[in-house]
Amino acid sequence: MYRPRRQPSLPAPDAEAEARPRRPKTREEQREALLAYAFRALGARAVTEAELRGKLERRSEDPELIEDVLRRVQELGYQNDAEVARAENKRRGVGGMRVRQTLRRRGVGAELIEETLQARDPEQEQQQATELLLRRWPALSRKRDPRASAYAFLARRGFGGNVIWPAIREVAELFPPDETEDEQGAGRGASPR
Repeated sequence: MYRPRRQPSLPAPDAEAEARPRRPKTREEQREALLAYAFRALGARAVTEAELRGKLERRSEDPELIEDVLRRVQELGYQNDAEVARAENKRRGVGGMRVRQTLRRRGVGAELIEETLQARDPEQEQQQATELLLRRWPALSRKRDPRASAYAFLARRGFGGNVIWPAIREVAELFPPDETEDEQGAGRGASPR
C-alpha cells in the first residue's frame, strides 16, 4: 500500500516578526527590482517594447519608473524592436502576411513593419512556398481537391495568392495526377454522371 511521505511540519510563524511592519522599498530599490525583472523577461526570448511595457506595468504602477527601465534596457541594447522584426522576418516557412500579422500583434509600429516587409526577398519567399508544398504534396494530393488544399495550407502560413499559385503550378507539374488511379476509381462502383 502506498503511503505518502509526511511533510515536515513548519515552525509556527513568529508572531513578533508578523507584527513588525516591512520597510517600504525606496525608489532606487524599486527601479533595481524592475530592471532585474526586465532582464529576466528579455532573457527568456526577444520581446518588443510594447510586450515589455505590458510586463512591467503588471509589476509597477509608476509610469515614470517603467519609462526609465525601458529607456535603460534599450540604451544597453537588450531590447530593440528592429531586431525583433528582423528575426521574425527571417523565420522560414511563413509568408509576408503572417510576418505582418505577428508583428502587429506584438505591438511593433506600422512604419517598422513596412520597412521589414520591404526587405523581404520575393524570390526567396516563392522558393520557400514551393519547398513547403513539395514536402506536403504527397499528403495533399490524396485529398479530393489537392490544389484547394494546397492553397489553404500556404494561405494559413501567410503566403499571398501571387506566391501560392505559381508554387502550386510548379509542384503540380512535378507530380502529375495518376490517370490509371482515376480510371480504376471510376470502375469500382462509381456511377457515371
